[in-house]
Amino acid sequence: MIDPVLLRDNPELVKRSQEKRGESSETVDAAVEADRARRAAITSFEELRAAQNAHGKRVAKAPKEEKASLVAEAKELSEQVKAAQHAVTAAEEAFTEAFSRIENIVIDDVPAGGEADFVEMHTYGQRASFDFEPLDHLAIGEKLGAIDMERGTKVSGSRFYFLTGIGARLEYALMSLGLQRAVDAGFIPMIPPTLVRPEVMRGTGFLGQHSDEVYRLEKEDLYLVGTSEVPLAGYHMDEIIDLSKGPKRYAGWSTCYRSEAGSYGKDTRGIIRVHQFNKLEMFVYTTPEDAEHEHLRLVQMQEQMLQDLGLAYRVIDVAAGDLGSSAARKYDVEAWVPTQDAYRELTSTSNCTTYQARRLDIRYRPEEGARTQHVATLNGTLATTRWIVALLETHQREDGSVLVPEVLRPYLGGLEVMEPIA
Repeated sequence: MIDPVLLRDNPELVKRSQEKRGESSETVDAAVEADRARRAAITSFEELRAAQNAHGKRVAKAPKEEKASLVAEAKELSEQVKAAQHAVTAAEEAFTEAFSRIENIVIDDVPAGGEADFVEMHTYGQRASFDFEPLDHLAIGEKLGAIDMERGTKVSGSRFYFLTGIGARLEYALMSLGLQRAVDAGFIPMIPPTLVRPEVMRGTGFLGQHSDEVYRLEKEDLYLVGTSEVPLAGYHMDEIIDLSKGPKRYAGWSTCYRSEAGSYGKDTRGIIRVHQFNKLEMFVYTTPEDAEHEHLRLVQMQEQMLQDLGLAYRVIDVAAGDLGSSAARKYDVEAWVPTQDAYRELTSTSNCTTYQARRLDIRYRPEEGARTQHVATLNGTLATTRWIVALLETHQREDGSVLVPEVLRPYLGGLEVMEPIA
């Protein structure tokens, strides 16, 4: 959530942010009114409680002949206090509901608009070109014995798959390379739970406009995560953490699940848009002042990975309407996929400022004896299953073999070329 003081003191700023996201500014007016009603209810309750306490003292000191009438008044006051307390509870709930519709305040120079309104920051590398008809990643994967969509569908339904043989090894190699890079950069490796409680999923902002993409286990009231960002954000929930020695950085390796609601008919071939995949996610807790610097650091790590894997890519500044509720800014790194003649997202990295930390109550103390403040949180992908798509298509050869990028070879026993199976 955003800072309630900001909503109170500068509602016009909040309105501009909502409008930039393509949301109605009426959500801000509703939240401001709910906040006013909540504070008025609290004031009324506190005044009645004070009156009740003062009356109680009068009753205790009153002569015997006055006590009966004073006790009757005390009962009436007690009923009024109870009613005021219920009014506070109702006002708090109404405020929480209205306030939850306010998304994070976007950073000033984030482009306005929706999915197509991103700004291209820069490109890197030469797009792959071939003197033969290139195959798409699924055709290559089938030749290599690396991807089996048919049996994935047989076992689990559409958008499921098996990575087999060199396909499984390739994914482990990618993830292991990413994890080593993260450890070298000071990240603590984590294998987090992939089932989380509602308050954690809600706190990270995934039960808002994208809640239909989340799998829920109704019997246990738990959610399957679509990214390690969720459990890593919940790791320090309700804590005051020590940032005196710098940011806390974690790298979470987990299986992720997404229902892909609303994406029917899109990317149905291959492993671009699937229900289950593996991902290595970087997650950072830092001070609000250092958040933007940390954001660029995450992007730099992502770019270095793609460069070393020999992939052409571009970096885009995602438009406000495509950010998701928690992000104040998001950069995507998109690799060139030759058979689609297009860039496709391989990594995202978001600066969520203090939005998630306010919901999850994660704070730090700027200095000894100072009041606590909410931390800033950031997240970014460092490897995931989808990367296999760009790797296979970019490094394919006419005979159906695929060249292994040099940085991956140590994780594949020195293998230099992935060969088609007989």
